[in-house]
Amino acid sequence: MAAKMTFPELLFMHRLIRSSTIIQRQPTNLDKLVKLNKCRWEIRTLSVSSVKRDENEGSETPLCTKMTFSEARLSKRRPLSPLKRISCLLPPEALTPEVMELREQNQDPNNQLPVIHAAPEDCGQTAVPEGDDSEKQLPSDGSEETHAFEKTVASPTLPGERLLVFGELVVAEYYKKGEVEFRKMFQLCTGERLQSTWGAIKHDDMAGHPAGRFLKTSKGVPILIRRASLEEYVLCMTRNAAITLPKDACALLMMSDIAEGDCVLESGSGSGSMCLFLSRAVGCKGSVVSVEIRKDHHKRAVSNYQRWRSSWKLRRGEEWPDNVRFHNADLCTAPYILAGQGFHAVILDMLNPHLALPVVLPLLHQGAVCTVYIVNISQVIELLEAVRCLELPFLCERVIEVPIREWLVTPAFHKDGTYIIRKDPTLNAVLAEEGALGDSDKEEISSEKKMAYGSIPYIARPSYEQRTHSAFLVKLRKCIQ
Repeated sequence: MAAKMTFPELLFMHRLIRSSTIIQRQPTNLDKLVKLNKCRWEIRTLSVSSVKRDENEGSETPLCTKMTFSEARLSKRRPLSPLKRISCLLPPEALTPEVMELREQNQDPNNQLPVIHAAPEDCGQTAVPEGDDSEKQLPSDGSEETHAFEKTVASPTLPGERLLVFGELVVAEYYKKGEVEFRKMFQLCTGERLQSTWGAIKHDDMAGHPAGRFLKTSKGVPILIRRASLEEYVLCMTRNAAITLPKDACALLMMSDIAEGDCVLESGSGSGSMCLFLSRAVGCKGSVVSVEIRKDHHKRAVSNYQRWRSSWKLRRGEEWPDNVRFHNADLCTAPYILAGQGFHAVILDMLNPHLALPVVLPLLHQGAVCTVYIVNISQVIELLEAVRCLELPFLCERVIEVPIREWLVTPAFHKDGTYIIRKDPTLNAVLAEEGALGDSDKEEISSEKKMAYGSIPYIARPSYEQRTHSAFLVKLRKCIQ
């Protein structure tokens, strides 16, 4: 028999039964929450399976790749353009060629989003270091461009330039306060040393290195080692007679209008300085005939010429033009050595050049120039007087000399070797003189002046050693009267 229950009792029993039912259903709701979280994680890390084919074995190995949630969403997003949406619904036969090209470009795999590769541990594969994949990073065939780039980077010298080797002519220089205190030209030899007041340097330490670098002597003094130019070789080579200075040689070449392929006659080889300049001017296609009356001068000229050619071959790896023929004879009494030849220019460096003018006149081309190198002005007068008395078809165009005034331009130094700082009439300088600034303030001011542009005064004056007069250059042109 059912007992009668009041309304409060019934309400209590209802709530008790409802709470027990919720407790029984709670594990099922937890399982649903776990499954929902897993689905969300799978959506965010959408996995895409791809296939990597081994070219050597022909097998296929799966490669696990993953895309982020945003990338996966962008890849599935519909196009925003309404025309593009409608074109996707139309059949391919109804599309124009332009639309087909645009659709193919959009489907190009190169335009797809980048794929982020997963770690090898996620796919169950062994990790391969990137450094070992050399076949993908470098071409296996070894292209010429790669080798050329490696040579350019590894080469310590410029293209066409070589390292110093034994047998070359080099110049050693020591600079002090902007002036050359020591200069010497020598030939690199095995086992020898460069001796100087500032210490010694072994020749073995110079060979195998690029030119134009400083080497320290046994006393720690830096000496510049570089190759000798033709000008320096002419000035420093062994000589028996006075040479034609480079400044005069350049003027002679310009006055005579000597070009590549010309045939030039020189009377008075001397020590061979002018022969070298003429040899370079006429090149491989031209020729130079040099006549010297004295035997010792003739031998010295040939020796200096061959020495420069051998050094040039070691320096550049190619032959200097062998286009000079030396003759030990008197031009005035032995014209047979020049019989049947014609010359584009004639250069006379003789004691009595007016005696050789009748000999070289028939050998000179019409309108060509005969340039005379004369030391004294009295010889110039004798030459022009001989042209007038003999009525030679020569026109004297110019009589010049080539002076060069060298200047010394260098920063001003103290006796201890430090720079002299320019003093400006500023407020800081006035306060420093009055003693209002401390030592720290003075150091800051001096450091700022050292770094400032134009704060160091320069010395600019003519050099003590001047090469003023060396010779007169007379230009005679052959013409028809």
